[in-house]
Amino acid sequence: MSISYQDSNARMSQITVHNGTVYLAGQVPGDASADMHGQTEQVLARIDELLAKAGTSKDRLLSAQIWVTSMDEFDQMNRAWDAWVTPGRPPVRAAVEAKLAKPEWKVEIMVIAALPEA
Repeated sequence: MSISYQDSNARMSQITVHNGTVYLAGQVPGDASADMHGQTEQVLARIDELLAKAGTSKDRLLSAQIWVTSMDEFDQMNRAWDAWVTPGRPPVRAAVEAKLAKPEWKVEIMVIAALPEA
């Protein structure tokens, strides 16, 4: 099976597709001045864009990994997540507190999704 790499630079790709599965790089907010809820909404919107570009959607999520800078704001992230995730189709998920690459980022999310069956 072939592997497709999209939105790539010398270091990484934003999307990799293999064997009917779409892997997204960790996504971070574009406007880091927002609070945790706002940053999470930005990240989820970017995930929607990338999944659509790869030919799938959040309806076909398999798993999600979430990093937040403070568990004190975990409820804000979950509020945005719960409003976004497809009802009845939540992926497996892990969420941990971590220091992110830039101090102004509060959340990073990485997902894996299935392509629609042909």
